[in-house]
Amino acid sequence: MHTDRANVASMPSKGTYSGGQIGALLVDAGKIIPQEAERVLRYAKEKGLRFGDAAIELGLVSREEIDRIVAQQFDYPYLIPGESAVSPEVEAAYAPFSRRVEELRALRSQLLLRGFGEDSARRCLAILSPDRRDGRSHLAANLAVVFSQLGEHTLLIDADLRHPRQHDLFGIPNGVGLSTVLSGRAGPEAIQRIPSFVALSVLPAGPQPPNPQELLNRSTFAQSIDDWSKQFDVIMFDTCAAFEAADAHGVAKQAGGAMLLTRLNVTRLSRVRTLADDLVASGVSLLGAAISA
Repeated sequence: MHTDRANVASMPSKGTYSGGQIGALLVDAGKIIPQEAERVLRYAKEKGLRFGDAAIELGLVSREEIDRIVAQQFDYPYLIPGESAVSPEVEAAYAPFSRRVEELRALRSQLLLRGFGEDSARRCLAILSPDRRDGRSHLAANLAVVFSQLGEHTLLIDADLRHPRQHDLFGIPNGVGLSTVLSGRAGPEAIQRIPSFVALSVLPAGPQPPNPQELLNRSTFAQSIDDWSKQFDVIMFDTCAAFEAADAHGVAKQAGGAMLLTRLNVTRLSRVRTLADDLVASGVSLLGAAISA
């Protein structure tokens, strides 16, 4: 992935910085001036370099700036640290070319190959794990971002009504959300689009209700998922710890598909087996498993 990106980032210029070429985008972004673009072209030709590499060697731009310009060229959005309310924990939003995010893309590919592909009538996935602090929210947030970067209109739902985190991870208000939707006190306006990510929306958990399990088992939830499935290509659910309450099982059953997350050297295998058996017995399709450090 890194090699392909580097090759694309430094494609040879044709002697002009018009259209969608790297030089034009750098000029438009104010990273270089037209005279510097011409200088880069001459240097690239003299040294047999590609435009991006030549601009970097001349000290006019950084590799990170070239990466961002290429992302813009190919409509592959990501953020710059300090310029967004999105938490740095959402690595896929800030470092899409890192090794960890490459692993997330590999996980995305595996999901697409295992019954979560284009032909799926309803592409919903609940992220479950036995205990708290296993990393469910982190995985759900990052998977939602990489699916949106693929061009899939993605909805991330924080269905952990006990210890919600998605509003903090994405820097959005939590005054309305899933709990207010399910209690009939909010509608589609509770879904919030994430700026800079055209294909990503988040439905936060909303105010903590006294009856989370009952809310998640209402027919309203099932009907809402059906409605959202017509508007979004992918729906991702964050859930509460499966052994803390039965909420996660209910969410997984409504979603129809689930992924199990475990913690390396922490999660007991017996708990994973019990959780997997319970989900299968409920008719939930297990699409995969992941391990967090």
